[in-house]
Amino acid sequence: MMELRQIQYFLCLFEEGTVTRAAKRLNIVQPALSMQIARLEEELDQKLFKRSPRGMQPTTAGRQMYQLFSPIMRDLTHAREQLLRTKGELRGHINVGMIASIAHGVLANTLLEFKSQHPKVNVTIADGYSAILADWVAGGRLDAAIINKPTRPLGLDMEVITDEDMVLITSVDHRRALPDVVPLRIVDTLELALLTRHHGLRGIMEYYAQGADINLSPTIESDSVTSILNLVSHTQLATILPGITLSGQPWSPRLQTHRIVEPTLTRRVVCVTHPRHPLNQATSAFIELLTQHLQSMQIGAGAPKEPAPQTYDFMRAISQEIAVDVPSTTPAL
Repeated sequence: MMELRQIQYFLCLFEEGTVTRAAKRLNIVQPALSMQIARLEEELDQKLFKRSPRGMQPTTAGRQMYQLFSPIMRDLTHAREQLLRTKGELRGHINVGMIASIAHGVLANTLLEFKSQHPKVNVTIADGYSAILADWVAGGRLDAAIINKPTRPLGLDMEVITDEDMVLITSVDHRRALPDVVPLRIVDTLELALLTRHHGLRGIMEYYAQGADINLSPTIESDSVTSILNLVSHTQLATILPGITLSGQPWSPRLQTHRIVEPTLTRRVVCVTHPRHPLNQATSAFIELLTQHLQSMQIGAGAPKEPAPQTYDFMRAISQEIAVDVPSTTPAL
């Protein structure tokens, strides 16, 4: 008969991808993990994993089992956490995804404050593209994810956290003395380092640029926000990013921002959760604290505002493009 321990071992191996990492996470020896997976496969009479140079790859049956049992195990874990709560103290584990452009700005401070308030809660944070994180929420791999607002319906619950304008960023030593407020068209005259077309933020830039009949032709493209900011701080390159990405960067003193108008480039940040998987109290507390940190940085003007009509036009215009361009693996942002 299938045992709870076997299911836990299977879920861990599915998420970690290798026997070595899964055994380390479970604090058991590798042969014990392999034996339990073999017994599970024997009982089900089908292979759940196949070995490859990249590690343990789930089969079709393995992916189906993960989708079926991951929500059940989360519900069991949440029930256990509720029973263990004493004197209002939060316990348990939270598993949250976050786009890198948000994590760079507020994650460290949020984690420090959260752990000081709730030392018995374990926290796991994953980063990646918005579409990948949303898929992980839908599949039960994450409790919640902080992402750019999806461009298509996902069947997930969604709560607006804030809106944020993107800015032009240059070095303080840039050869041109640009004003504090610049029209988007000015990028025609600048050497640019931008995120690649796989990135949702690049999609926002491209939409507004096309509307203004501007061709974005970057000299350098990268999905690493940190690398782009480092380059800009030491060169004559310019970039366009949300202002929050400058927070905590060692070279921030070497950078200056210029507000973009005609038009303003706005992205909406949301929290997505599964409609059938209510958040435990620890995850809700973490999301609330993260939201406070984001809003305290004034990346939105007070309460989240409704985007202009052109923002909705943008969402419709690139819905198909984003679905195609997002890679199948999590980028190292």
